[in-house]
Amino acid sequence: MANISAMIAFAETVKQGSFAGAARELGLSSSAVAKSVARLEQDLGLRLLHRTTRQVNLTGDGREISARCRRIVDEMDALREEAEGVRGTPRGTLKLNMPITYGRQVIVPKLATLMREYPDLHLDLSFSDRWVDLVADGLDAVVRMGVLSDSTLVARRIGAQHMIVCGGADYLKQRGLPTNPDQLGTHDCLAFRLPTTGRPRPWQLREPRKGGREISFTPGARAIFDDGDALVQAVACGMGLIQVPDYMAEAEIRAGRMVEVLNPWRPPPLPISLVYATTRQITPRMKVLIEALLH
Repeated sequence: MANISAMIAFAETVKQGSFAGAARELGLSSSAVAKSVARLEQDLGLRLLHRTTRQVNLTGDGREISARCRRIVDEMDALREEAEGVRGTPRGTLKLNMPITYGRQVIVPKLATLMREYPDLHLDLSFSDRWVDLVADGLDAVVRMGVLSDSTLVARRIGAQHMIVCGGADYLKQRGLPTNPDQLGTHDCLAFRLPTTGRPRPWQLREPRKGGREISFTPGARAIFDDGDALVQAVACGMGLIQVPDYMAEAEIRAGRMVEVLNPWRPPPLPISLVYATTRQITPRMKVLIEALLH
């Protein structure tokens, strides 16, 4: 029967992406970690990992077992901390993935406060606009934009993404302010290339009346960008109009270099969620992360 140490070795190997990384975290040798995982596979009668010289990847069976092991390990951590009399004191490493710009501008400042408050807490952060697999990548949590599909994961709403259409102040002085979507054809529109599909992101608008219909369209673009910060800079420099999340354009709008247009046509906001594995007892480090991102 698989013991808890084998589960811990497996869970940490998935989280770190290699036996060597798990060994460093657990204070063991790489061979000891590998043997523990092999023993777990033997006990379960399942192959959990595809092994290469540098990294490991989950098999289909491994993906399901990993989520269960992670829950068991998290509960053991919480019980141990409670038994040691440090219940509520966050310690250990949180591995978190988040969208690039939102992460930099909104999440990182909150994490900085968290680090100052809890000296025993460590962070392992990654930034990506692509969809990441929480279990396969060994993450504690991910920040995701938009409506989420049903899953066995827990999602806590931590914010909302408001999409706005804006242009450079000088550009709008020369070309005029559009007051409805029909006028966009006379303007230079820019586009953001979605990392998931490689296609320009459609613009979303809603008619400015009660029960107004929602509109989705892709305007003809004079330029396409795959970097959101570069796109905002291009608009601030007068290249045209773009629809972006409000937090991306906030600084340039405050500085007077960009102006929001078509405000009455704003679409409904999209939810921003913190997603993590289901567990009956959340560890202190996850608890303070959730609290920090909810405020």
